[in-house]
Amino acid sequence: MEAASSGPFSMLMHLAGDPTQIDIFSADSCIEGWLATERALAIAQGELGIITVDDARAIAAAATIDIVDRDELWKSSKNVGYPILGLVRQISAQLPAGPDGRVHYGATTQDIMDSALALQLSRSMIALDAQLQQFGDALAVLAQEHATTVMPGRTHAQQAVPTTFGATLSTLLGQLTRHRTRLAEARPRVAMISMFGAGGTSAAYGPQSVAVRHRVAELLELHDTDTPWHVERDGLAEFGWLCATIAGACAKLARNVVDLSRTEIGEVFEPYSSHRGASSTMPQKVNPISSEAIIGLSGTAAALASTLPRIQEAGHERSAGEWQIEWHVIPQLAVLAGSALSEAIVIAEGMRIDADRMRENLDLDGGLVMAEAHMIHLADAMGREHAHDLVYEAAARARSTRRVLADTLPEVAREAGKESLLPEKLTTADDYLGEAVGIVSNAVRSWQQLPVTRPTLTRIDDLAQVTS
Repeated sequence: MEAASSGPFSMLMHLAGDPTQIDIFSADSCIEGWLATERALAIAQGELGIITVDDARAIAAAATIDIVDRDELWKSSKNVGYPILGLVRQISAQLPAGPDGRVHYGATTQDIMDSALALQLSRSMIALDAQLQQFGDALAVLAQEHATTVMPGRTHAQQAVPTTFGATLSTLLGQLTRHRTRLAEARPRVAMISMFGAGGTSAAYGPQSVAVRHRVAELLELHDTDTPWHVERDGLAEFGWLCATIAGACAKLARNVVDLSRTEIGEVFEPYSSHRGASSTMPQKVNPISSEAIIGLSGTAAALASTLPRIQEAGHERSAGEWQIEWHVIPQLAVLAGSALSEAIVIAEGMRIDADRMRENLDLDGGLVMAEAHMIHLADAMGREHAHDLVYEAAARARSTRRVLADTLPEVAREAGKESLLPEKLTTADDYLGEAVGIVSNAVRSWQQLPVTRPTLTRIDDLAQVTS
C-alpha cells in the first residue's frame, strides 16, 4: 500500500499542485532520505573506525530503496508509530551476521527522520528559489516595459493618484527580492543535521560523536550544528512561515489581477487560450482561473501556518504529538507555496495589459484622480488645509453634478476669489508621477543584483546518489 494513497482527493492539488514539491515530499522521497542518512552514518562510522570499513560498505550497499518492502514498512510504522525501526530491520535482513548489527549504530529514530527532512527542505528551498527567480524575472520585464504606462493608482479600492503599471509591479518585485534573500538566510537554519541520539546527549554515539555528526553533515551536504534540535523547531516554523508568506505574495498579484480584469475596469488579464476559464453556461466568460487557484492556495497556507507556533511547544527532550503536526503541515506548506508560484509564473509570463483602458480609466470619475495634484499646486500660495478644502468642494460638486473636476475647480476657485492661483493649464496625470519611473529602475536593479539560482537535488532519484 502506497502511504500517500490513503489521503483524501484534493481538487486543488489535482489541478494546481506543483509536481516538483509533490515529488520532493512524496513517500518514496521520505524513504530515500532515511536511507541516505543511514548510509551516511555507516560511512562516517567506518571512516572513524567505530565500525569496520567492510561493515560500513556492506550497510551502504544494502540501504537502497529497491530492498524496501513498502507494504511491510508502512504496516510496521503504523504499529510502532514511526518508520525507522522497521526500515532498519529491512536493511539488516539484507546483511550477514556482523554488519547486520551495525546498522543505525547509536542513532535514534528522530536523528534519521530529522536529517532526512532537512534534505527535503533543502531541496524544497532550492526549488522555491528557482521559481521565485522565474516569477521575478517575468515581473521585471513587465515593469520595465510599462515603466511609463500611466494608470490610476488605487487606495481602499478607489482611484487615488496617477501611477504607472510598472511602478505597481515594482513593489511586488521588491517583495520577491526580499523573499529570495530570506530563503538564502534561512537555509543554514533549516537544512541542518540532526544526530544527537535518544536524549540529545549523543551518548550512544560514543567519544567520537562530534566527529561522526560533522562527517554525516558533510556527506549529506547539510549544515552542521553542535546543538540538538529534536524539540527546538524554530527552523521548521521559519520554513513554514516562509512558504506561507511566499504564497501570500503570489496572492497579492492574483487579487490585483482579479480586480483589474473586472469588466468595469478591464486593464489587466490572465493569458488567453481557447476555453481557458470558460463557463459551462455563459459563452462569454474568461474567468481568472490561475488567480483564483492562487488565492485558494494562499488562504490554505495561511490557515496551516497557524499551527507553526504549536510545533515549537514540544517539551523536555522529545515531543508528544507536536512532531506529528509537522508531518502533515510542513510538506503541505511547501507544496502550497510551490503551487502558488507555478500559477503566478503562468500569469506573469502571459499577462495581457490594456494600456489604453488604463489611460481611459483616469477620466472614469470625472478626473478626480488629479485632486491631490491640484491641491498641492494651490498649497504653495494658500496653505495645504485651505487648498484641501477648496479642491474638496470642487470634487464634491463634480461628483454631485456629474461634471468633471477640470470644470468645477476654476468655478469654485473663482467663487472663493482664488482663481488667479490656478495655472493656465491644470496638471495632467503624466506630470504627476513622482518617482514612479525611478521606482521601477531601482526595483529591477535590486532584483538583478541577486545571484542566479542553479537548481540541484530537485528529484527523488538524486537522493539515491547521496553517499552511494
